[in-house]
Amino acid sequence: MRISVPNQHMQERLADLDVIVWDWDAPPPDGPPLDLAVRPYVLSGGFEHLDAERVRVVQTQSLGYDDAIGNVPEGIVWCNAVGVHEGPTAEIAMALVLASQRGVDENARAMPDGRWERHWHPGLLGARVLLLGYGGIGTELESRLSGFGVEIVRVARTAREGIHGTDELPDLLPDADVVVVAVPYGPATHHLVDDVFLSAMRDGALLVNVARGKVADTEAIVRHTASGHVRFAADVLDPEPLPADHPLWTTPGVLITPHVGGAVTTMHDRVEAMVREQVRRLQVGEPLMNVVDVSG
Repeated sequence: MRISVPNQHMQERLADLDVIVWDWDAPPPDGPPLDLAVRPYVLSGGFEHLDAERVRVVQTQSLGYDDAIGNVPEGIVWCNAVGVHEGPTAEIAMALVLASQRGVDENARAMPDGRWERHWHPGLLGARVLLLGYGGIGTELESRLSGFGVEIVRVARTAREGIHGTDELPDLLPDADVVVVAVPYGPATHHLVDDVFLSAMRDGALLVNVARGKVADTEAIVRHTASGHVRFAADVLDPEPLPADHPLWTTPGVLITPHVGGAVTTMHDRVEAMVREQVRRLQVGEPLMNVVDVSG
């Protein structure tokens, strides 16, 4: 079995396997077809180097796969990284919520000038938190919020017991203090957070985006934060990276992290375990984990 990984660090972790390094900057190395190719973690593109005659299965290190839809040659199996990033992404969402609700970002900005400034902030205790997207990230975030004395409102694409459907958002948004967006990105969720969505939110409410940047209409975000109607915290933006002169960098009530939700060192352990399990399944002929449809 022939396996490629994107860097020497991963090659060393999998030294007991027949592993070569392929970073996707050029076509796959000469030789037999790759049974499994691990895609680099931070990568945009690289599809032009894929060939079904030379690559059979791709294992990504990310949960989202919207960039792959319609760009992967027919015959290549695409697997995403379910179980790797949900917990850490929930952590960054939790950090953004707490920092925004307690003004931690304001205090941090005051530190270089030695300013001792005390202000009142909404806090989290007693808040109504709407979780828009109740998959892996949403459920992980709920477990982290459970000790903060909040009321959780769950929203998913389809209503079921204990979970509202997205068609109920117009009635739910006006009563939410915090809205956390953690939906998959696709045609149905493109600019889900638009002017209508934001207008329905109560004055001063906090919107947190840990889904994909294009789930939100950035121009609408700019308008509603500039007016002070809503506050905004995000680990994902559209575009990325956000230009240095973009107004969101300096708008009061806005907190941005540079798409680092999954960037924790323990990620490497989970990726290694996932790759080893995929290799085992290939060896014994079992179905692969986390196969997704990228046909477009």
